[in-house]
Amino acid sequence: MLTQKQLDLLVFINERLQEAGVPPSFEEMKEALDLRSKSGIHRLITALEERGFLRRLPHRARALEIIKLPEALENHARRNQGFSPAVIEGSLGKVKSREAPVEDQRDVISVPVMGRIAAGTPISAIQTQDSTISIPADMLPTGEHFALEVRGDSMVEAGILDGDTVLIHKQNTGETGDIVVALIDREEATLKRLRRKGESIALEAANPAYETRIFGPDRVTVQGKLVGLFRNY
Repeated sequence: MLTQKQLDLLVFINERLQEAGVPPSFEEMKEALDLRSKSGIHRLITALEERGFLRRLPHRARALEIIKLPEALENHARRNQGFSPAVIEGSLGKVKSREAPVEDQRDVISVPVMGRIAAGTPISAIQTQDSTISIPADMLPTGEHFALEVRGDSMVEAGILDGDTVLIHKQNTGETGDIVVALIDREEATLKRLRRKGESIALEAANPAYETRIFGPDRVTVQGKLVGLFRNY
């Protein structure tokens, strides 16, 4: 999963490498992404390195190597069409109404795995469909669902471990106590317990090593609610 800025930078570096054979300078990257300082570029490059998309070559100036690209670079074009980053992309697993016949409820639903979600420091908001998991339809609530791979340990006391896959019911609201996929400032996504404190929203970890973060209501968008979890042993 990549934020829009991370994706923009990766695409810009790749295009420059294809055109000129050398990566752009930090000043060129700063101007291309309309950032105020080069420190923002350093943070984006570090994030791309951590996610395995980019590698800095040691002892060489302006030495960047593209390791891989997202499968759906067409998402990049949405930036010029007013696209707002969201955790949810692609075709979501849709479950039939509970009023459907019993035999239909036993159908297997392919739920898309939409990349990774941070259970720790928020990391990203845009992703492509990596794979699918098959779930019996009668085990899911009515509605649309997607899955995310968990990275981090901030929800361990809620039984959610690094490497788990969480099943999310797509919805834009959450009640106090729900574990939700929350989009912060329309850029960073995280998995946290939702608490409402007056007009503020608190995103609470289930690990005492992490602080509860409190935001104004206009800074947090709920993308979905946790309804299931899968773990490989």
